[in-house]
Amino acid sequence: MQKLWISISIILFYCVPFAYVGVQQDFTNGSLFGYLVMVATTSALAFASKYFSNYIPFIIGNILSMAVSYYFFTGMESNGRWESFFKPFTPNQFLIFVAVLNLIPQFIAMRYASKYKNGG
Repeated sequence: MQKLWISISIILFYCVPFAYVGVQQDFTNGSLFGYLVMVATTSALAFASKYFSNYIPFIIGNILSMAVSYYFFTGMESNGRWESFFKPFTPNQFLIFVAVLNLIPQFIAMRYASKYKNGG
């Protein structure tokens, strides 16, 4: 039962639109801090997912985070600068690019979780 609650908690934390927050910070302030927060937080969630549970919260959480980010991205379509900010990508392509790129540190964190859990 405890694993179920941990899994649900991890999934709920993943519901934050991390990709959108990173891109929004970059667009608004020219700051990469949002990307740093995204990588650090999602890596910690991936570590926790593997250490306390399994891959299911990781998979569901990343899908939900992408969906929520996409929802917020579509709300910014009326901003003309938003469209040209991501050249050569469209905003939606850039969202997918950031989300896929963000999987790399998450997989690394999950490998560390496996090693740490197994005593290595």
